[in-house]
Amino acid sequence: MAARRSQSKLGRAETGVAETNRMEGDVEIADRFGLGSARLGRRRLFGRAAAVVALPAAVVAAGLPPARAAVSARQEPAAATATADGGEVATAEPKTGFVPVDGLELYYEIHGPADGAPLVLLHGAYGSTAMWAGFVPTLAETRWVIVPEMQGHGHTADIDRPLGFERMADDVAGLLDHLEIARADVFGYSMGGQIALQVAIRHPERVRKLVVASAPAASAGWHPEVIETASNITPELFADTPITEEYERVAPNPEGFPRLVAKLNQLVGTAYAWPDEAIRAIAAPTMFVIGDSDGVPPAYAAVLFALRGGGVFGDMAGLPNARLAVLPGTTHVGVIERAGWLLPMIEEFLQVPMPEGR
Repeated sequence: MAARRSQSKLGRAETGVAETNRMEGDVEIADRFGLGSARLGRRRLFGRAAAVVALPAAVVAAGLPPARAAVSARQEPAAATATADGGEVATAEPKTGFVPVDGLELYYEIHGPADGAPLVLLHGAYGSTAMWAGFVPTLAETRWVIVPEMQGHGHTADIDRPLGFERMADDVAGLLDHLEIARADVFGYSMGGQIALQVAIRHPERVRKLVVASAPAASAGWHPEVIETASNITPELFADTPITEEYERVAPNPEGFPRLVAKLNQLVGTAYAWPDEAIRAIAAPTMFVIGDSDGVPPAYAAVLFALRGGGVFGDMAGLPNARLAVLPGTTHVGVIERAGWLLPMIEEFLQVPMPEGR
């Protein structure tokens, strides 16, 4: 673990560092990406305004657009059932279940034909399977789509352990074991993208292709105001919102929301930096997705892309096993709203033949 935190180009913040060191780290990241020192002034100002903007930031973290957050009232995406002629048609009822992993009873849904290529979708913080309502019906036409709800989210009860990207990645691997899936494509958004990266790092044999949307490999990869705000959220800021309504509707312990907020505050507020070598060593072909006005700067996403072999002159060097999609006019929340743009790109990426030896 010490090596995982050491000397990454993507950020050198350590857990428990002083605020002075965090500010120095911000200067370094800003300088590297050409973002300038003005952000530090914004960061200090933003700290005073954090209470005002915490709820929108939490909605961002959940991937639930404020104007359309009612989607969280669970629109069940399509599964598939057999027809008389051997084909399949979409239905509204997924297969659901719980699997015991590391003390959790992890809830999951399965959509689509059982003979389809398996694809795991990982939601963002404060999210649930409902986050993927715009994606699952199309993906489930041809794929076996597995959608878990992570610790403390949705139908999955919280337990006495902190939230951590590595541990949640191990939960995903445990789910694949339970479903007897040797290898799957993995697509994660925001917190789910960070979990997806850790699945690929910790369990490389389980990931065929990887799609990471709006997620960094270091806490310093977020805009500073994301960390400032999202690590200081209070449960009261969610009062009478679709996030708490959904939580109270499906959670095994409807009174547990304040505990989830506290754990997510701790997760977001804990500095981390996964080493460049770990990103380079990911075996799975990787697609990064970012909004041009995301919580993660596009320049940072370009660094991740380069670590995966991207940024070359493809006409001469050939196309790398990595892709970068920067969505114009798109915020962090907006990325999950861009299903119409993303689905063709992601489906084409997943259909490209695997490199030799994979």
